[in-house]
Amino acid sequence: MAGDAIPVSARLMALADVFDALVSPRVYKAAMPFEQARDIIIEGHGKHFDPDMADAFLANFDEFVAIAQRYRDASESPTAVDLAKAQP
Repeated sequence: MAGDAIPVSARLMALADVFDALVSPRVYKAAMPFEQARDIIIEGHGKHFDPDMADAFLANFDEFVAIAQRYRDASESPTAVDLAKAQP
């Protein structure tokens, strides 16, 4: 399948899954700052990501960040950006 033949739900989940994978820590990598993950999605606009889904993501980026922060596993270590923001 390609383009509009791919269900909207699958196109949305593809983007959301990549965003979550980038901003979540894994045993093999630290969590990426939200802005860096956004830049990767911008680079994939119309290539890896459906342009409509990427546009919706970018228009609602702050909401994606808020959701990611709200549901972040309590055991996850903060990103370097989070630590920098916490500094006086």
